[in-house]
Amino acid sequence: MSLQPENNSKVAEEEEGATPPTLSKKAAKKEAMKLEKLKHQQEAAAAAASREADPLSENYGEVSLQDMQSKPVSGRIWTEIGSVNESFKDKTVLVRGRIQTTRPVGKNIGFVVLRDGGFTIQCVLTVAENLISRQMVKFATSLTSESFVDIEGIVSVPDAPIKGATQQVELQVRIIHCTSKALPKLPFNIVDAARSEPDIEKALQAGEQLAHVTQDTRLNFRVLDIRTPANQGIISIQSQVEEKFRQYLLSKGFRGIHTPKLLAGSSEGGASVFRLDYKGRPVCLAQSQQLHKQMVICGDCKRRLHPRHLCEFTGLDVEMVINEHYSEVMDLVDCLFAIRKQYPFEPLKYPRKTLRLTYEEGVQMLKEAGVEVQPLGDLNTEAERKLGKLVLEKYGTEFYILYQYPFAVRPFYTMPCYDNPEYSNSFDVFFRGEEIISGAQRVHDPELLISRAQSCGINLKSIEKYIDAFRYGAPLHGGFGVGLERVVMLFCALNNIRKTSVFPHDLKRLEP
Repeated sequence: MSLQPENNSKVAEEEEGATPPTLSKKAAKKEAMKLEKLKHQQEAAAAAASREADPLSENYGEVSLQDMQSKPVSGRIWTEIGSVNESFKDKTVLVRGRIQTTRPVGKNIGFVVLRDGGFTIQCVLTVAENLISRQMVKFATSLTSESFVDIEGIVSVPDAPIKGATQQVELQVRIIHCTSKALPKLPFNIVDAARSEPDIEKALQAGEQLAHVTQDTRLNFRVLDIRTPANQGIISIQSQVEEKFRQYLLSKGFRGIHTPKLLAGSSEGGASVFRLDYKGRPVCLAQSQQLHKQMVICGDCKRRLHPRHLCEFTGLDVEMVINEHYSEVMDLVDCLFAIRKQYPFEPLKYPRKTLRLTYEEGVQMLKEAGVEVQPLGDLNTEAERKLGKLVLEKYGTEFYILYQYPFAVRPFYTMPCYDNPEYSNSFDVFFRGEEIISGAQRVHDPELLISRAQSCGINLKSIEKYIDAFRYGAPLHGGFGVGLERVVMLFCALNNIRKTSVFPHDLKRLEP
């Protein structure tokens, strides 16, 4: 609202041309919005008037909602942008994608770069009688970035390489319709978010200022950030890792199951669990599928594959019957992760036979390097990374297995070592100095399970059904769990695990 002078009579005495009354911030914002709305209405009216006078107006424009409400199928055939190449020369194709950039060249030529799934194609509009009008060029080049459009055109192959697109062909536009218009001003530009740190540093050294999108800004507007080529690639790799994992295990006789996500008690015996009310009964969110996947083994399902998404990370779990020794589980890990060598983007130092070291050997290597660790304690992150460097220097591998961990640092269901009760039949797998897999032989004897659970302070009532499963006869078995995001992070040499989760949630972030 306007701020009024205290003395109205004084206003009448003021000379003409005096400064108008000052508006409050709220009123000024409201007035600006009115002006902006009026401007858009005028532009829309002008565009509509221009289109009415254009005989080619049917070949471009915004598609109405009514026309997109799943009317009878038109029979049109769309072509994926990523598949349009030189073999399509002189052919007419229909593509759909997001506008990455637009660039008018005078009134008669316009360029539109269209993107879909990490692939981009350059589309050209050139004014020509009965084909392209100036109004059509203006419409196309004024569309906002990230808007969705359908473009029909003829594929041509230019003489010079196209630097601004993945596809080395051009699309000579004949029809362009916008099906979803993005806001004129986005939280950040995809081009800026796709820029690498070295490019930004290089530009700064040259005196050029480039926009830098911080990690928090990316996560605040994750839907936009996912659209960058790097994130599209990470998601693709993650999908392939999970798929190869599944395919290999299925080929070895494993079968997939889904286990309960709510438990009456903790699955690991720790206090840091998410507790909630389940129809008047206290329960907690499962920390792992461990108890139930062992129960399935007792049900004569010899090999189980367990994809899971619990506690905000994606885990790939395996449980299997073993014949004699838990090294059989480690053998499976060795075979499973050998397929990761096929990705060419990151050279890995990885021998044909995976290196295996005992925990004691690892501790000794650290001691010789001047790192003090507890012989029967667990390794912290710093020690694990240091050991990774030592192993790389001595054995020339970035992938190895550390086995026979101290019994005290393993869960209650871990089998103790037969010749030294201070150690256990367990192992961790390390990749570039960080642990990606934890596995072990499980306790299949009910009395030993009860003893171990009690010593860990676990309420036996809460795992009663789990204990009972072993009273009916249980085979020797073991298994392991893989953190999918962690594998992809290390494989791609990324510096933050949040970059490998589509919607990462941590202690400080619950949205989006």
